[in-house]
Amino acid sequence: MTDTLMVGVSGIRGIVGKDLTDEVVGRYARAFGRWAKARKPVVVVGRDARESGPAFERAVVDGLGSVGCAVVKVGLVPTPTVQLAVEHHAAGGGIAITASHNPIEWNALKFIGPDGIFLDGADGARVLELVGEDGGRGGRTGKVTTDEGAVERHLDAVLKLPAVDVERIRKRKFTVALDAVRGAGGPVMRALLERLGCEVAGINLETDGRFPRSPEPVPENLGGLSTLVTPAGAALGIAVDPDVDRLAIVDESGTPIGEDYTLAFAVRAVLSGMRDAGSGMRRVVVCNLSTSLVVEDAARECGAEVVRTPVGEVHVARAILRLAAVIGGEGNGGVMYPALHAGRDAPVAAALLLTLLARSGKRVSELVAAAPRYLIVKAKVERGAGSREQGLTRVYAELQRRFPDARADTQDGLRLAWRDRWLHVRPSNTEPIIRLIAEAPSGAKGGGGAQELVDEARRICAAS
Repeated sequence: MTDTLMVGVSGIRGIVGKDLTDEVVGRYARAFGRWAKARKPVVVVGRDARESGPAFERAVVDGLGSVGCAVVKVGLVPTPTVQLAVEHHAAGGGIAITASHNPIEWNALKFIGPDGIFLDGADGARVLELVGEDGGRGGRTGKVTTDEGAVERHLDAVLKLPAVDVERIRKRKFTVALDAVRGAGGPVMRALLERLGCEVAGINLETDGRFPRSPEPVPENLGGLSTLVTPAGAALGIAVDPDVDRLAIVDESGTPIGEDYTLAFAVRAVLSGMRDAGSGMRRVVVCNLSTSLVVEDAARECGAEVVRTPVGEVHVARAILRLAAVIGGEGNGGVMYPALHAGRDAPVAAALLLTLLARSGKRVSELVAAAPRYLIVKAKVERGAGSREQGLTRVYAELQRRFPDARADTQDGLRLAWRDRWLHVRPSNTEPIIRLIAEAPSGAKGGGGAQELVDEARRICAAS
């Protein structure tokens, strides 16, 4: 891994033209193709709207074909659509060309297994080994076909989900403000909302990849959506990231409520529906170590237990399947509902959110006000030479000495937890930085507030 080429078992991401080039993309595509062929010599390829996407798509298709793989192109689509298409075609795997929430100059390849889940463990490691064994292009050219129905199948499946109350949503005739940051989500999300009987007031729905703002759907980036909600008379605003696997919410007054509420509301929608139906099955909710306590509160109120995993969609997905969990996801706005598939899916999140609003008859602000209030603070520090593995070990040891009364979880970096607050320090999987995240009850002070916890972690990082 260089400072700008991030290499992991689930794929690669980097700055276009610097470390991520057509040649690099082709080499990794050939390696993945050799791995996939052992299962079935068919690979699904899709991309988000980034301007580098078409060129990288050509490099991926060419690389896969050169090692004898047939390619099914699904085009410019959400990442969850690619995952579902892998399962639909019973393919050996898939490649999603997307850097998700990263800035405009980045792009990435995400490797998907035949089960529609991103690679991890031995499979991902084997692909990386094959990269090292790459002998260049072969002489073969695999067949290339186009699947133009992938998005429609995806939306049809969302509307048929057991927890999505289509008729009740349609009766409410919601107006929804939508910001798709000129990524892949504009047409898809508009189509879903209109099929649910909603009127859509949209900004940044074009799919040209020219992000007008920082693409991550966090509160500080949602000013345009916030100003749209009230004039449009919208019941809420929703924002998706460029590859449409994350969703954030703005309430009816135009106030961003934080992306952690997306999963909390989805949990309530699914579990309250099960309760109404009298389901007796064990209820498990899976989320990662950096997910807000609002998700734990929602699960607990609905009689479910929470299991936490390392950060990363694949970790949550594997735990969902292993535990037969009802629902799971990440606090970044990623909802994973295994009744469809164990992957983050913004269309699923939107349908579940609207179901909760339709059933409860409450506004978004009322749902937020009814739950315990927390402040979550997220920061990042550069991962310089002194902050790599040895430096991080020193950071973790010093934090445990500083907070000896906290429960320590070392699955992914270090998470220190108390009854109603926590601090998580970990190296990012997607950027060359260290993430610092803390949560505490709103108004908590005296060293135990979220900002104070992050400040202390920042100080210790700087000293190490």
